Formats: sequence, C-alpha cells, structure tokens
Amino acid sequence: MEEHRVDDVMLRAPIVLAASSTLADARDVLASSHVHIVLLTATGRVGEPLLGTLVRDDLPDRGGARDSALTHARLAGRTVHADLAADEVRRSMRASGRRRLAVVGAEGSLLGLLCLKRSGEGFCTDAGVRARRAARAEAGRDDEAAPARDR
Repeated sequence: MEEHRVDDVMLRAPIVLAASSTLADARDVLASSHVHIVLLTATGRVGEPLLGTLVRDDLPDRGGARDSALTHARLAGRTVHADLAADEVRRSMRASGRRRLAVVGAEGSLLGLLCLKRSGEGFCTDAGVRARRAARAEAGRDDEAAPARDR
C-alpha cells in the first residue's frame, strides 16, 4: 500500500490574502466561524512564496484597522513540507493539538493547506469543504468569507 504524502491530502484552494492586506481585511475573513487561518503571499495566490499566516489570536483586540496584517503574521510552527508522509504529520498534529498547517514546497512557495478533521482521524478534503459551503449557502447560513481566494 502506497503511503500518502502531504501534497496528496492537502486543500488546494485555501484562503489567501495579499501581503498588502490590512488588519481589517484579516478580521473580516476570520470573522467567519469556518475560517481558522489566513495565508499571506505577495499578491494573494497559491504558488507564491508564503510570507505569513494569521489566526484570530494573532490579531490585536482593537484598533489598527489600517495596519498591515503581515506585521502580525507568523510562519514558525505553522508550515509543513509537501513531501512529508501524511500519516506521520497527522500523528504529530494530533499530539500537538494543531489542526491547520500551511503546505509549502521546497522553495517556500504556498501549495495548499493541511486541515486535520476534528476527529483527528483524517484530513479535510476540497470536496468536503465545497459540500459544506454549498449546504450552508442553501440553508441561508453562508457566513463564509469570500476574500481574494485562489480557486
């Protein structure tokens, strides 16, 4: 049986903002209960070097709406290389309590997002994310942010 690599199980259309985004932009995206991490690249596209990641705890409580989101972003501990064994990374994520990691290539380019399911037994899929988004929209509960997103 062939072992899956991280790039086999990652989400390929994560939420990506441009490095020029403000704290207000990041807050708007993270206001969705379904968005837990924002990835920052130069122009907001997958394939560019990853410059930082933001989670809600990175943002100051108040003020600075026009301040650069990038100044509050972090990379340390929030990335994983695409060629690693997915099951090994899953076990590590479970042990650390981390559920989301930006997936990067050898040169640091953003390739996607690794999202561990709440159960910890597998990874979220693009199809699953699309289905949940469609179900929320159909039910009139579409609070999913629609920022500059690489599709």
